[in-house]
Amino acid sequence: MEESKHSERFQWGGVLLISFCHFIHDIFTSFLSPLLPLLVEKLSINLTLAGLLGTITQLPALLNPFLGKWADRGKTIRWFIILAPSLTSVPMCLLGLAPSYGVVVLLLLMVGVSTSLFHVPAPVIVAQLSGASKGRGMSFFMIGGEFSRTVGPIAAVGAVSLWGLEGYYPVMIIGILSSILIYFRLRDLPLTFKMKEPVSLKDSWKEIKTVMGPLSGILFARGFMHGSLAIFLPLFIKQETGSLWLAGAGLAIYEAAGVVGISSAGPVSDRLGRKRVLGYQIAAAPFFLFLFVAAPQWLKVPALVCTGFTLLSTTPVMLAMIQEHAENSPSAANGFFMLVSFMARSAVIFLVGISGDLVGLKTTYYICALFGLMGIPFLFMLPGSKEQAVSISKLP
Repeated sequence: MEESKHSERFQWGGVLLISFCHFIHDIFTSFLSPLLPLLVEKLSINLTLAGLLGTITQLPALLNPFLGKWADRGKTIRWFIILAPSLTSVPMCLLGLAPSYGVVVLLLLMVGVSTSLFHVPAPVIVAQLSGASKGRGMSFFMIGGEFSRTVGPIAAVGAVSLWGLEGYYPVMIIGILSSILIYFRLRDLPLTFKMKEPVSLKDSWKEIKTVMGPLSGILFARGFMHGSLAIFLPLFIKQETGSLWLAGAGLAIYEAAGVVGISSAGPVSDRLGRKRVLGYQIAAAPFFLFLFVAAPQWLKVPALVCTGFTLLSTTPVMLAMIQEHAENSPSAANGFFMLVSFMARSAVIFLVGISGDLVGLKTTYYICALFGLMGIPFLFMLPGSKEQAVSISKLP
């Protein structure tokens, strides 16, 4: 009985620790987008090759289900979390020293492996530590990630402004020190893994296919908007304004709005239902992206804020849905989700780069907004939440 009560309790310390690790890790992954204009100039590459860099970073996501199956055993899951900030910060901080496009590709592949090692088990740990309030836990976890992408672009531009593209590599020390700190805090965190026998990936997929199928359609539709903004927004703003600082600031504003959206989306979905909240988000995000591109200058910042608020806040809701339906192999289930999420965005980034070369980024953003609307039909295919009845019963 005591163990059951403990499992239902929201464990603030553990949730905040994993969220902090997410913050540190994703600060470094967010360096690519604001540095992309400088890499394009240094390496003399076009938008297609620039977009391919984002795709390459996502390629290791192909391993996510296998990493999830491994993580479900619980033996090495702590080390996935502990090492991630170091394994990501070192190659990201060496990008400026890369002498060729090929070396940049190798460094980003290393980042992709580290990203998978972290993002597959981390939401599962958060779900376990969140008890009955998985939406709240996922919101805190995603706040860490999105807030890092608010700070990261400004940090990257600031570091390059101070030390140059080839001189900012000492910033990797922050990631290494963070891994050391997380080791001493995470080693005593109580985690339980009760798998009686290994669950095959086939069985893991069967367990979540009713929710993962429709979510896959939503992820691909959302990926056109999400990927194009995450990678090309600074480049688009720099083309429009000529200022690298405004480019970094624009991405920071977009991500900061996402932090606000994420902080509310999870808890609200705990009370109102995942499906309803997700519906509002995927219907509104394409409208605000279209408005951002088409609006006069005085309206662009509010439109960008609304775009970030609605588009980026979808992830904690979907993560909570997956964990509610994955009882026997939560890490493997999350691996499938992250595989589809990352691969949808990576494939789209490449296509966006090609489109940007052919018709320009402005027209490409209009096209991405239209593709975003394609996620709406998949919403009606989603099953109801297993915990919705519990959540409604808690309403005052």
